[in-house]
Amino acid sequence: MITRVPFASLGGANHGWLDAKHHFSFAEYQDPARVHFGPLRVWNDDRIAPHTGFGMHPHRDMEIVTYVRRGAITHGDHLGNRGVTPAGDVQVMSAGTGVMHSERNDSDEFCELFQIWVYPRARARAPRWEQRAFPKDAFGTFLPLASGDPRHEGALYIDADATLFGLRLHAGEHAVLSLGPGRIVYAVAVAGAGDVGGVAFGARDGIAVAEEASITVRATEELELCLFELPGPPAHLPAPR
Repeated sequence: MITRVPFASLGGANHGWLDAKHHFSFAEYQDPARVHFGPLRVWNDDRIAPHTGFGMHPHRDMEIVTYVRRGAITHGDHLGNRGVTPAGDVQVMSAGTGVMHSERNDSDEFCELFQIWVYPRARARAPRWEQRAFPKDAFGTFLPLASGDPRHEGALYIDADATLFGLRLHAGEHAVLSLGPGRIVYAVAVAGAGDVGGVAFGARDGIAVAEEASITVRATEELELCLFELPGPPAHLPAPR
């Protein structure tokens, strides 16, 4: 079962400094049919104006992954962590017992990013933050970016039974990802166009996959894709904080 989630169908809000689109219910956007996908609770497509951003605010018991598509985001938190994550790179924050943090675009250009929340394996863990640069010229393979699977060396660690992959393909190329029993996938195209199992998608569309043993991603034009592989089936989960 492979379903396209068109970008035009997403909820969202434009706050002036922030233009946000939500793949799942978030803040003022609430849709009972789009609450979560397995342990994946939030996938926000954010565009942040220059010299603005999210001021200090709290989170707890959530694994928060940020994939920067354009520009750069500056992180700061009450633990003393601070860093700048540029386009193509990833940061991970394990909120655990509680963290206060800010995310700002301190540059002169717009910052565009995916903010993704996944429920952790266990609650009340120690909070942590980490960022990492990833190769920008790796084409043709699923590159683990953030993962709770120890086999994925080089990926940022998240305390979740899930893996975020990045994939870049030239037009005409394809890549295959095998899935274990009961595993599900949610993917979003950063740029370009292609198809998954014959289901076509374009830039910033979502693709939900369940009950498949593997998926084949084909690029009809140069493609960049973020893909979360997770345990299924979807189940009711509490609202995030």
